[in-house]
Amino acid sequence: MEWIELLKALILGFVEGMTEFAPVSSTGHMIIVDDMWLQTKEFLGSGSANTFKIVIQLGSILAVVFVMWKRLLSLVGLYKIEGQKKTRFNLGHVIIGIIPAGIFGVLFEDFIDENLFSIKTVIVGLIIGAIFMIIADKFGPKKPAITTLDDISYSKALKIGFIQCLSLWPGFSRSGSTISGGVLLGLDHKTAADFTFIMAVPIMAGASGLSLVKNWDQINADHFWFYVVGFVSAFVFALISIKFFLKLISKVKLTPFAIYRIVLALILIIVLAV
Repeated sequence: MEWIELLKALILGFVEGMTEFAPVSSTGHMIIVDDMWLQTKEFLGSGSANTFKIVIQLGSILAVVFVMWKRLLSLVGLYKIEGQKKTRFNLGHVIIGIIPAGIFGVLFEDFIDENLFSIKTVIVGLIIGAIFMIIADKFGPKKPAITTLDDISYSKALKIGFIQCLSLWPGFSRSGSTISGGVLLGLDHKTAADFTFIMAVPIMAGASGLSLVKNWDQINADHFWFYVVGFVSAFVFALISIKFFLKLISKVKLTPFAIYRIVLALILIIVLAV
């Protein structure tokens, strides 16, 4: 594999890692960067290129595990967090939160892969998702009642899980939909982001694993280092993104990210028109 192809893997890993946990849609950004610039389908093939975009998310997931390992171990009783409340956040909240997107994801996976991975559908997702984020900042409670993960009820987890289904549309953003939904349901921005990151581990690991199994025959052994470089790149840049975003989201909220999404969508509309 030539160095220019490995550079493309590095770039896509960078895009994935830096955007996965910000409410701007990592999938949308990868589609934009790849379709308009890198064109990895030319040497990977369409199926393998789409699988690559999903599989390198495992690098981002590993970053979440690295940063939030104490909380993740506490979910299965292998670690006790000091000061944790009796009615603590547990594995049940996560399972309840991922069920809706898991069901709809399995039912509509083929339709999404075949029809929604395009720049035009991403533009729609960017704009509608941005509007949803602005609504969350505008109409969410000024003094949120839920300020830690341990305050989240099972019913709140389920409601956020249903809202997360919006992110199945590329460009809408999983973190954008879940954080916005959480804010509207009474979570502060930091707690909503924490819940989003934790739910991402089983959801993205499952989606990546399923896609890898389904498209295994389309992955050439010659592409091994392409996948490795993308995976490592996504892991490193996701580590940077997570630490930065968790500090930023409490200060700036969602609206600045929404404005960025709208500006990006307008630029894409102009470019496509030209």
